[in-house]
Amino acid sequence: MALRSFIDLHARVSEHIERIWGYPDEQLATRFIEAVGIQPDDDLASASRWDETDVALITYGDSIVDEDRAPLQALTSLLAGDLADAISIVHVLPFSPYSSDRGFSVIDYTAVDPNLGTWDDMDALGQRAALMFDLVLNHCSVKSEWFQQFLADEAPGKDFIKTGDSSWDLSNVVRPRSLPLLTEFETAAGPKLVWTTFSEDQVDLDWSNPDLVAEMLKIIDLYISAGARLLRLDAVAYIWKEPGTTSIHLPETHEMVKLLHTLLAAREPTVSIITETNVPDRENRTYFGNSDEAHLIYNFTLPPLTIDAVLNGRADRLVAWMNSATPPPPGTTLFNFLASHDGIGVRPAEGILSQEEIDELVALTHERGGLHGTYDRNGEPLPYELNISFPDLFGGPDDPHMVERILLLHTIVLAFAGVPAFYINSLLGTSNDIDAVEVDGVRRSINRGRVALADVPDFGGDSWQSRIFTGLITRAAVRRRHTAFHPSGGQQLHDLGRGLLAIERTSPDGQNRITVLCNLTDSPQSMFIDRPATCVLTGNVWEQKVALGPYESAWLLAPR
Repeated sequence: MALRSFIDLHARVSEHIERIWGYPDEQLATRFIEAVGIQPDDDLASASRWDETDVALITYGDSIVDEDRAPLQALTSLLAGDLADAISIVHVLPFSPYSSDRGFSVIDYTAVDPNLGTWDDMDALGQRAALMFDLVLNHCSVKSEWFQQFLADEAPGKDFIKTGDSSWDLSNVVRPRSLPLLTEFETAAGPKLVWTTFSEDQVDLDWSNPDLVAEMLKIIDLYISAGARLLRLDAVAYIWKEPGTTSIHLPETHEMVKLLHTLLAAREPTVSIITETNVPDRENRTYFGNSDEAHLIYNFTLPPLTIDAVLNGRADRLVAWMNSATPPPPGTTLFNFLASHDGIGVRPAEGILSQEEIDELVALTHERGGLHGTYDRNGEPLPYELNISFPDLFGGPDDPHMVERILLLHTIVLAFAGVPAFYINSLLGTSNDIDAVEVDGVRRSINRGRVALADVPDFGGDSWQSRIFTGLITRAAVRRRHTAFHPSGGQQLHDLGRGLLAIERTSPDGQNRITVLCNLTDSPQSMFIDRPATCVLTGNVWEQKVALGPYESAWLLAPR
C-alpha cells in the first residue's frame, strides 16, 4: 500500500472511531489497522465480488456425515460430486467449539470443533467453493475464556461482557426472543446483571469497549487467513446497547459496520461483508448504507412472500414489494434464500402481509407438524419464524404437487437479482425431525437433521427426494451459464394475473435477456408470446404460446 493510501486509511479509521466513541484516537486507529492484519506495504486490488455463476449452499459443518471420515471431509466430497456444477459458495455455519444453539454459543473463536475436523479440512473445502464464515459478534458462550475471566473478575474478559443495571429503562428494547433480557451471574466482584439477548448461555459482548473490538479484528484476520471470502455478521443489529432506546440498529452499530468495511477493503478487497438482520425490509436495507456498510444483506422478506405466493397462487404481494423496494446501491446486492438453520422468518413480512395472514401461516405450520417462535414487542409475543421443513409445509409426499411447488419456490429465488442460496436440508428434501426436537428441546432442530453421505438422494433418481435434489441442482447449473442472471443485472417483475408471475432479467451489458415465467397455481396455464422463444431449462421452443403445467416454470431466452 502506498504511503499516501495508508495515511488516508488511517484518517478514515480515525473518523469512524470519533463517530463511535466521540473522540479521535490516532493510536487506537493504528491498533485496529494492525489487529486486522493490514501492512503498510500491502497492495490494493480491485474486487470482482460476484457474477451469475455464484450459487451458495448454507450448511452446518456436520450436516453431511460419513463413518469413514470427518464431517467437513464428507461435505467436501459432496461438493466435489453432484454439486460440483451447481455450487460456488459454501456457508459453513459456526464451526468452532460451542456450548449450545448448534454453534452460535461460541466457546473458542480461533478453533475448529474437533468433532467436525481441522483447519486443514476447512482449507480443502475452500478448494471446492468460496468460504463464508460466521462471525458471531453479538455474544459468546458462558463457557468461553472471556466469560470465565468475567466471572473471576480477571482481565481482559472482565471488561468484555455487556452488563446492565436494574434501574435502567429497558422497556423499549427490541428482542428476537421472548426471554429475560438480563441474567444475574455471581462473580468474584459480586452479583452482576448481564445482557443475554438470545439466551442465558449466550452472554452479550461489550462493543463499546475498544479492547474488545481489537480482539474481534484479530479473529477476522484469522478467518481471512484461513480462506474466508465472505464474513456473515451474525445478529449484528444488536451489538450496541443503550438504556432508554430500542438497542437495535443504533447509529454506533451502523458506524461499526462501516469501520469493518473500511478495514476489510484494505486488508483483503475481495472479502465481502454480509449482514444477518431478520427485520422488516426497510430496516434491513439500511445496512447497505451508502455502499459503505454491507456488500450483501440477507433478503429476509423474500421467503415469506415467496411462500405466500406459491401457497395461495398469487403474485401480487411479491411483485408489489419487490418493484417498490429501494434497489441495492452500487457495489452491493441481495443474498436470496428461502430457509435456513433458524427457520422461515415472518417478521420481515409485517406491513406487507396482514397480521391475520401471518397468523394463518403459523396455523398451517402447526397443522402440518411444525412449530413457530416469537419475539417480544412492547411485552406482546408475536410470530418471529416458522420451524418446518418444506416437504411438510407443502403437504408431504401424499400431496401430488409437493415436489413441483418446492422446485418453483427455488426457481423464483434463482431468478431474482442477487446471489441465491440453498439451505442444505431443503436441497436434500429432509422432513420434520420431531425426534430431534424432543431430544434437545430446541424447536429449530426440526429442520437441522444430519444426512449420511450414503443417503444423499440419487441424482436423476425416481424418489421424491431425488426429484427435488436433481431439479434444484439442474436449475442452479443452468442459471450459472447465463449472464442475464448476474446479480447486478436488470430486473422487472410482472403480475400477469391468473397466478402467473414473470421475472425479466437482463445482463449488465444488455446483451442477454431471460424471462422466467411461473405458474403459481395447480391448474395448467398458457400465455401468448409475440415471437418464438427457447426455454433454456428444457430446450423447448415455444412458437406463439407458452403452456405451463401446475407449478411449472419456463426460462425463456429472448432472441437476439
